[in-house]
Amino acid sequence: MGPLRLYLFLGLVAHKAVWEVLKRRLPPERRRTKRALPAIAQLAKAVKVVLLLGFLAQPFLPTLLPIAPDPAPLELLGGLLYTVGLATAIAGRVQLGSQWSDIEAAGLLPGHRLVGEGIYRYLRHPIYAGDLTMLLGFELALNSWLALGVGLLVPVVARQALQEEKLLAAKLPGYAEYRRHTKGFIPFIV
Repeated sequence: MGPLRLYLFLGLVAHKAVWEVLKRRLPPERRRTKRALPAIAQLAKAVKVVLLLGFLAQPFLPTLLPIAPDPAPLELLGGLLYTVGLATAIAGRVQLGSQWSDIEAAGLLPGHRLVGEGIYRYLRHPIYAGDLTMLLGFELALNSWLALGVGLLVPVVARQALQEEKLLAAKLPGYAEYRRHTKGFIPFIV
């Protein structure tokens, strides 16, 4: 395994570790209860686990569906996108702190407050944006046409973000104003 593939693998491990550590640090009232999740949430969770395992295995496998015979430019571009995406997602999760809700059990809990500082000053969805950028960079760095598969995730993520925004706009004081002056996924653009 070369240094780039090791970096990609370790970045995914670090990403998952940050989520797990911060999830366990949530105050008891913010933790997901052990109640049964609806079937669709269970399916979403299972899909996430399968995808994560696939991504973790991919750096150890030969290149899947190679794009270019000389992968160096794609490795560089992909590595940069991966790093930016990883840093964005982790910064978003850290800065959200105890205001974060697990996607399978997303909702507004008592005491939720608007987070509009740090990276949230520029993006309403830095975790989603970071994860998509990270995955695109991951596949490009591996010189794989699977990079196009990230495009399939965009409508799913956009739908989830819109559902969350609808809930937040209805129930979180100040969110509608925050939404008017902050971009969703790409700073200063979208």
